[in-house]
Amino acid sequence: MAEPIYVNRTRLVSSLDNKLVKPLNDLSKQTRIPKSRLLDEAVEDLLKKYGEKMGNG
Repeated sequence: MAEPIYVNRTRLVSSLDNKLVKPLNDLSKQTRIPKSRLLDEAVEDLLKKYGEKMGNG
C-alpha cells in the first residue's frame, strides 16, 4: 500500500494522555470537525500563548 502524499500537512507521530482521548474523539464527533483540525487549533493557541509570553506574539 502506498503512503499518502500530503501537500499542506506534515505527518507527526505523537502520543496523547489517555484521559484526553475520549473527550477529543467525542468533540470531533459532536462538531464533525476532524481531530487533525482540532489539534491544529490547539497547537495554534499554544504557540500564540507562549509567543506572547516570550515576546514573540
